[in-house]
This record gives sequence, structure tokens and C-alpha cells, in this order.
Amino acid sequence: MNFEGLDPGLAEFSPAMHSTLDPVLDAHLNPSLLQNVELDPEGVALEALPVQESVHIMEGVYSELHSVVAEVGVPVSVSHFDLQEEMLWVGSHGGHATSFFGPALERYSSFQVNGSDDIRQIQSLENGILFLTKNNLKYMARGGLIIFDYLLDESEDMHSLLLADNNTLLVGGLQNHVLEIDLNTVQETQKYAVETPGVTIMRQTNRFFFCGHTSGKVSLRDLRSFKVEHEFDAFSGSLSDFDVHGNLLAACGFSSRLTGLACDRFLKVYDLRMMRAITPLQVHVDPAFLRFIPTYTSRLAIISQSGQCQFCEPTGLANPADIFHVNPVGPLLMTFDVSASKQALAFGDSEGCVHLWTDSPEPSFNPYSRETEFALPCLVDSLPALDWSQDLLPLSLIPVPLTTDALLSDWPAANSAPAPRRAPPVDAEILRTMKKVGFIGYAPNPRTRLRNQIPYRLKESDHEFDNFSQVTESPTGREEEPLHTVSKKYRKVTIKYSKLGLEDFDFKHYNKTLFAGLEPHIPNAYCNCMIQVLYFLEPVRCLIQNHLCQKEFCLACELGFLFHMLDLSRGDPCQGSNFLRAFRTIPEASALGLILADSDEASGKGSLARLIQRWNRFILTQLHQDMQELEVPQAYRGAGGSFCSSGDSIIGQLFSCEMENCSLCRCGSETVRASSTLLFTLSYPEDKTGKNYDFAQVLKRSICLEQNTQAWCDSCEKYQPTIQTRNIRHLPDILVINCEVNSSKEADFWRLQAEVAFKIAVKKFGGEVKSKEFALADRKELRSPEGFLCCSSMEELKNVWLPFSIRMKMTKNKGLDVCNWADEHELSSLGTPSQWGPARAEEEHGVYVYDLMATVVHILDSRTGGSLVAHIKVGETYHQRKEGVTHQQWYLFNDFLIEPIDKYEAVQFDMNWKVPAILYYVKRNLNSRYNLNIKNPIEASVLLAEASLARKQRKTHTTFIPLMLNEMPQVGDLVGLDAEFVTLNEEEAELRSDGTKSTIKPSQMSVARITCVRGQGPNEGIPFIDDYISTQEQVVDYLTQYSGIKPGDLDAKISSKHLTTLKSTYLKLRFLIDIGVKFVGHGLQKDFRVINLMVPKDQVLDTVYLFHMPRKRMISLRFLAWYFLDLKIQGETHDSIEDARTALQLYRKYLELSKNGAEPESFHKVLKGLYEKGRKMDWKVPEPESQSSPKNAAVFPSVLAL
Repeated sequence: MNFEGLDPGLAEFSPAMHSTLDPVLDAHLNPSLLQNVELDPEGVALEALPVQESVHIMEGVYSELHSVVAEVGVPVSVSHFDLQEEMLWVGSHGGHATSFFGPALERYSSFQVNGSDDIRQIQSLENGILFLTKNNLKYMARGGLIIFDYLLDESEDMHSLLLADNNTLLVGGLQNHVLEIDLNTVQETQKYAVETPGVTIMRQTNRFFFCGHTSGKVSLRDLRSFKVEHEFDAFSGSLSDFDVHGNLLAACGFSSRLTGLACDRFLKVYDLRMMRAITPLQVHVDPAFLRFIPTYTSRLAIISQSGQCQFCEPTGLANPADIFHVNPVGPLLMTFDVSASKQALAFGDSEGCVHLWTDSPEPSFNPYSRETEFALPCLVDSLPALDWSQDLLPLSLIPVPLTTDALLSDWPAANSAPAPRRAPPVDAEILRTMKKVGFIGYAPNPRTRLRNQIPYRLKESDHEFDNFSQVTESPTGREEEPLHTVSKKYRKVTIKYSKLGLEDFDFKHYNKTLFAGLEPHIPNAYCNCMIQVLYFLEPVRCLIQNHLCQKEFCLACELGFLFHMLDLSRGDPCQGSNFLRAFRTIPEASALGLILADSDEASGKGSLARLIQRWNRFILTQLHQDMQELEVPQAYRGAGGSFCSSGDSIIGQLFSCEMENCSLCRCGSETVRASSTLLFTLSYPEDKTGKNYDFAQVLKRSICLEQNTQAWCDSCEKYQPTIQTRNIRHLPDILVINCEVNSSKEADFWRLQAEVAFKIAVKKFGGEVKSKEFALADRKELRSPEGFLCCSSMEELKNVWLPFSIRMKMTKNKGLDVCNWADEHELSSLGTPSQWGPARAEEEHGVYVYDLMATVVHILDSRTGGSLVAHIKVGETYHQRKEGVTHQQWYLFNDFLIEPIDKYEAVQFDMNWKVPAILYYVKRNLNSRYNLNIKNPIEASVLLAEASLARKQRKTHTTFIPLMLNEMPQVGDLVGLDAEFVTLNEEEAELRSDGTKSTIKPSQMSVARITCVRGQGPNEGIPFIDDYISTQEQVVDYLTQYSGIKPGDLDAKISSKHLTTLKSTYLKLRFLIDIGVKFVGHGLQKDFRVINLMVPKDQVLDTVYLFHMPRKRMISLRFLAWYFLDLKIQGETHDSIEDARTALQLYRKYLELSKNGAEPESFHKVLKGLYEKGRKMDWKVPEPESQSSPKNAAVFPSVLAL
């Protein structure tokens, strides 16, 4: 607020005067205001003062509810209702802040904000309160702790602040600029110029910023550029206050008179639709403050400094009857504020008193306030009672004074006997893995308990340890697995990090195939097994790789990029970081609870089986939606062609099952509607008798579901018991089944059916089952009555209920027949086409044979929190591409562990630790039904010029020249590459007992800048890509010293760089890889890993390895540039353009020194000299007298054209 023209007596309230104020009771002071305030003992005795009676509040009419003293004798400078909690904040001229809780104005907190200046504005935020003084902005918790303290220039004279959005603050005052401050980084991000004498009041709507000036003007400014759009010259003297609501702006102020400034009793009202003034509103008080209080109408509250308050309509006439009086203790009212609920008004006066007026007896300050946190009560006077029957209860809970007398617990030796605690048995896992050297045993820590904490068990719980008697204590039996122990290949695999990161980790130990695994350390990588299942579906793999659209976060596009990496890999693991990054941005994924926190994923909280089944439904639905959006891409002009028409997607053709849902009311009316589903959920029968069910029976029951429920009947016009049935009109090509084994009831059903099936098979083979073990002579070819299994061992039939093939037939009456199927059935039915015929009779008779292709299982392991793995039947085309052989094989995919398995292992489910979650059945000869050609959708147009996302980028800031059509790269062309990164999550590590560091989880990096420079031609060394990558994830460390990236460079609102999406730049690099260029850089392996690219090794020329001797350290680019090129680079920060050019020069130097690789011996001598020089200088480059770099060297003269 502007105080010019107000009562000149206010100038007497200086900070120096506050400390000398005599706190004597004022004659006008309400005695009840002085609760919790200490007065001079020589003053008036509080016991002699009358107590104020309770105030009666008339509903709907504002009247005083409470008054309280904030600070005796010190004027209130600002008041503010908290927008998050039921609190009122008050700031004083002495720089002190006080908060009051609830309508009773109970004192909550009180603390000093500034030692000399008055508090000029208060703004409440989620985690604290912002206080603005003359040249200081302070953010403090509601209890008084400082969150940050931002000092402004001493010449500043700030008066107002405005929260533009959750993270941006505007601060203005009596100077010719308004500051924009980022609350995340606590840094000034922009300075907007305004006309002198400055801005003292700021408001905001969804159209404009409104700025009030001491000159009497109100300016309307653009929300983005802060440029003046309109201006109202309201008063000739000065502006006192204004407010905005809807399409109206009302202002009060002072007019110039011959004797000076006089308070103008006409309120100026402006219509924001026509941007002109309407009829001024004459009021009957001297307006100093005004606020809109919209309830049923847009009424105004006009307050004078003497305490008069008048309500009126802004477009009507003011009625003197609508005036009420606030009785300030001091002579003047200094502040006024309205709560967010419009139920409470707060006034602060010049004697430090706060008055609360409400329109109801029990008002609330906000429509929805959160609960306020109060200090814990003192526990000294309420000591807990001790239960003497608890042996483990610590007696130290009750503090006892120090005494030299004998205590009651000091029993004589005759009445007591020592009984040491029994040590708990050693963990069974430690005994199993322990190796003995002499009489000392060594075993890895199973990490089942907290470090240095052993739970002791006393007599009543000692018997619990008897359960471990099955684990032998003798060394001869320790190698045997305890009962229900998870097989080693099914356990959760982890990457062990060293000083070199992943470079010395042996992935080949876990994967001896040429198929690619997926790394598990990325957040939400629990879906790795399902990504592998989708990849090994040949039509899905081809379809996804043919898809490309212009959405920034498209799961189909990112999955296609990941599938391309899996195609290129020759056994090396890949990571789905970009896919999971896009996955985390989709709101539906978060709403379904599919995005796990790191702590939940590591500890295995929640059911992974339910999670992966929800993820399975989500990914199919999301891919179906992404493939339906067949708009012609404009940003990526290479994405032509599609598998399907605009009405459906190929995902719908593959997975969708068309159904009829019939609802039959008991009145006889029937309603039929068509629908489709992408997967089915197993529904288990309610049967406790142990009856034998085929899997086909349960599947048919789940597909053709019938249930009784209450539903609306149009004929009866009310809810009636209805029979709802589901009939199949068209079967999918890929049958996806969620097993829904989420409780012990479903697990018992699977276990029971597997036992019954095993007994039936054994009876058929050789009589009654008398033992679980069988003689080797009995382990011959065995076939169940249904013929769905053919095995060579009785053990392979245990825990098996799932068939490898099922057969479905559509009947004429819209029914569905399902049965277990084996290839022997097909041989027996070749001559009877009227019966269930072979696959070749499929189209004629509506018979379909589905083969099991994948099973996803949940591994129950209490030591690691469990995991998800997949059994996948890999087809002939994949083996042909990877290994050059034509056959089919089942594999276990456990993140980066891949191992061939027997086919019976894929359908064996020991429900104690291996629980089925998802099943995939595919139609026989599925691949022959679809076009499996992959056409690379990325074209050269992605390298052409594109617009930047940054709003403030100018052409003068351009650091690169895009490629022309005649410069398009060819096979074998050189491209210099460098990338810079920022940190999203810090590294998690622990210190071992020997002092060495062990990395548990590496830091999560995100690419922030990618630069590509021309490697040949007249423009050699000039960048054609220099993209800063916009990120929506929170950056914890910009690594500015090493990356050159500064806060704000990646923000589209304030960045001056060429800002693009990661997908746009990724497509450029993918095109360069596909065209066959050779990348030259330093440390490219890490760059490609973070960018999430798989580049063939013959297309990478890494100077780290070109200038490296075996079993020696890697040498930095800075040292190599100084030693070979006499260049001083990376002075203060890194610059990717400089690094990419330097790498190109080093490669040219390598060719020169090694004679294009023809003289390795002479080059070996050069490397020896390099390492000798490095050891002498401790691998440090001498400090330069004058910094030099490739930018001003004569190596690339054409660069100066930039």
C-alpha cells in the first residue's frame, strides 16, 4: 500500500522509537486483548479489569468476534490470512511476525523477521511463509525456521510481491523495475522495466498482471512478456488501493488540491471488457482500503483509516445504512485483509491490535484447510506406566535420581541366580553359504536384518527357532538347498559397480546367448520381463518399429526405439531409460499406481503380481490408442505407411476380442451391446471339494462369463436382478490372460489342480501314487489322459496344470468350445473334418489352435523382496537373425540373465515361490497372417532446421548451422560428437568395514546437451547439431563445472539456448547411425549409454581407447589436447562444441602418428612417451598464462563465420 498522503502522524513510528514505547494500558484498550501479554508491574493490575462478555454474532452480518494484541504499542504493518491453514499472520513496523490460530486467535508462533525494517507484505505457500521487507525476501517455516533468506540490493525499496505461479515470484517497489525470482533455485531470473516511480500494488487475473503506481495509474501487463497492454489514469494525486474481480476493477486514492493531496470519495470503476471507465461510485467514508467480497453479488468493502467500513455494489449507489464501525485501540487502521472463504475480515491498527470480524459464530478462513501441526506436549509430567510382566521393557523409561543407597532391584545373591540370555540361532542362509577356513567360517551378509542389530528371543518364544531344525548344522549338509528355496537363476539379479562403473562387470557370465537382456537399476524397471514378451511377438516387434509420430512422449515410439536396440545388440544388455521416462510422464500410469517410488521398488512393497498385470492391461491399451492416432506427422516427415485403417489399430487386430454382452431381466427383456477387450482375467470356480478342472474349463468360464447382478431395466424402470452373459463374436490372434493369483485362495486352487492332475497321470501310467519318488526305470514316456503333456520324467509332471496348446471352436449358436490340445490330437483327426480338425481346417470350421508363447511369473523371495521373470518361446526368425540357425527354444529372461530352459519348466509353478501372473497364447502360424517387413520411418528431413522450444532464443545466440540438402552425410563420413549431462538422482553408496566404498545404485543421469560437428568438407569443425534437451523431471545437480549447463538453460520459459525435446534429437542421432556414419568423440560409451542408443562398434572411434595402453589408466581429453595439439581446453567449464572439435583433431593426429594404422610399433612408442609425461606431471595440465582453445585457433578458420 502507498502511505503517501495519509496521516502525517504515522511518520513518528520509527524503529528507534519502538524500543522506548512505554507499555502502559491505553484508555481505549479492550482489557481482554491483553491475554498472554506482560505489562509493567507498576501499571494497571489485570485482575482489576472486567472480563469481556461473549459476543453474539448475527448470521450473514459482519460483526466483531475477537480482538487480540500482536505487539503492544507497535503498529501493525500488514495482515494476511493463511491460504493453507486456519491461521492469521500479522507483521509489525518493528519487523516482527506473529501468527494466530483459528477464529479464537490463539497465538501460534511469534518470531523476528527483520531487525530494523518493517514487514511490507506476507504471502503463504505450501511449506512456509514469504515475508517482504524493504530490501529483503525471507522464506520461513510456520514455526519460525528460516528456509531461505534472499538479500536484495541496498538501493531497492520493495513494497509488493505477487505469486505468479507455484515457482515464480514477482517483486516490485519504488524503482524502475520488477524482479522475477525462481523459488526453486532462489535466483533472479528476469528483470522487467517499469516506468518511474515504480510499482507498489500488484494483482493478477487469468488475463493480465495489474500494477498500481504511486502516480495514480493502474497498468495492465501481459502475463508472458510483462509488456503494458492498457493503462488507466485513475487519480491525479496518488493511488491508495485497488482490487479486481471478474470484469471490474475498482480503485481508491488521492486527488491533487490546492492545499495538497486529499482523499477522493469517488471510487473509480473500470469495465475490463471494454477497457473504459464507468460511472464513479460515491461513498460516505474516506476510502483507504478496498476489497471485493463476492458472495451472492460482487460487493465491495471500503475501509477508512478512522475505522469506518461501508459495503456497496460497484455499479450501484452507496447507502449510508451499510456503514459499520471498527473500534481501533489506536487512532488509525493500518491494514485490512479478507479470508479466502469471505467469512472473516482482519483489521490491524496503529497500537498493535488485531480485530477479527466475521459473519458467523464459527467461521473458517479457507474452504478446505489442512490440519495445523502443533508442538508436542511436554511429557515430563505424564510419565508412562511400566508393565512389570514385560521382560524386555526398559526400566530406563522412568528417570531415577542419582542415589548412593541400595536400590530395590539389588537383590541379595541368595535370592537370585544369573541366567544369561540364549543367543539366537544363526541365519539358515548364512549356514548354507558359509565356507570354512580352519575353524573360522565366512559367509556373505544376506541383508535380512539391520546392521549391528540382533533381535533377542526369550523363553516364551524360544520354540520358534525349532522350525529351523530342517537346515542341517553340519558342514556336510550346508550345500543342500533348504525347503522351498528359490532356484539361483530365478533370484533377483543385481549389478555390482566398481570404480569403473559397469566396464568390468561380466554380463557374459549371466547371458551366454546373443539375445539382449535389460538392466534393472532404472526406476520402474519391474516391467522388463513384459518388454521382452512384447519384443518376441514378431508382428508386434515389426509394427512398433514401423510407427513414428510427433508426440513428445509416445510409448509406441519409445518402445520401437528400444526394440531397435534389442535387434542390434549381440548379447550386451540394453536399458529402457527413455521408454520408462516417457512412461512416468503419462497421467494414467500414475493414476493406476504403476509408478513406484525407489524405496517401494527396492523393498518389494506391494504385490508385484498385481502390478505387472495392471501394467499389462495399461500397455496394451496405451499402444492401441497410440496406433489409432494416424495423423500425418509434420515434425517427423518420414513416418508414412501403416498396417491398418484409420478405424482400428494393428494392436486391436492382434489382441482385441469382440464380444456381445447380454443382460436378461427377470421380466424377460434383454439388452445386447457389443464391446471388445484386449485381455481376459481368469475367474476361478468356488469349489472346495477338490474337483478336477482342466485349464480349458476355467478359461472358457472366464471368457464366457455369466453372473447375477443388480442392473437398470428400461422396461421395469427400476433396478432388477439381472443375468449378464458374455458371448464371443471374434477371437483374437494373441490371447492374453491375467492369472489373478493374488491371494492364498487362488494359489491353493492352482496347487490342488496340479496335484490332482499329477495323481491322474500317475494312475494312468502305473497305479496308485504311493510315494513322491519313482524308480528310474519308471521314468519313461508319459502322457496325460488329455494328451497335453509329453515328458520323459515323472518329476516334470509335478506342479503342472497349464497346457502348451489349447483349441477353441466357435459354435453356430454363438457359443465357444475350449479344450486342452496336443499335436497328437491333430494326427488323429486328419480324416474326420467334421470333428475338431487340424489347423488347416481352421477357416472352414472356425477352429483355432493357440500355442503357449510366454509366461510371466512372480518369484516370492523374502530376502530380496521378490521379482518378476518371464519364460518365452523364442521363434525361428529371431534365432535366424541372431545365430543363423532355424529352431525354436524356451528361454528364461530375468533382467540381464538369459538362460535356455526345458519347455516343461515354463509351465511348472511351485506356488511356494513361483506364482503365475500373465499368460500369452498365440494362434498357430500367426506370422504368416501379417506383413513383417520393417521400413525405417526416420528420414533425412529430421536433420534440417527446426524451431526452438525456448521463447527467448534469438538468432544471434545460434551456435550451429544446420545441414543443407547437399551436405547430407554418407556411409563412412566422420561426425564429431559430445554430450553433457545433468543428475536426476544422486548415487547411493555405502562404506565397507575396510573403508572402501561400495556403490549400491549409480546416479541417474539425463542428457542435457548434444553436439555434432562436421568431420569433413569445407565446413569441417562447424556444428550442425547443438541441442539443449528440455526436461520435465527435477534436476538435483546441473554439474555446471563439468557440463557447462546452468540452471535455466533447460527451461523453455527463460532459456536462450536452442532447446528441443529428447525425442527430436534422438531421431537425428538414429538417422546418423542408420545411414552408417562414424562417430568420433571422447568417452562415447557413456554418452551413448545415457542417451540410450545402441551403436555398432565399427561406427565408433573413441579417442579414449585410441590413446590407451592395456592395463593402464584412461587419459582425459584435456591432457591429450595439451600433449598432442598444444591446446588448453576445459578451463572453467566444459563446452561440448570445443570437446567434439578437439576429439576430431585428436583422431586426425592419431591417423598421422600411426600412418593410418600401418605402423603400430612407432605409435606404441608415442603412447609410452605420453604415459611417462603424464606420470611426471601427475596427469595435470599446467596452468596457462593466456587461455587458448580451438575456438580461436587456426585449425578451423571457417568457424569464425559463426
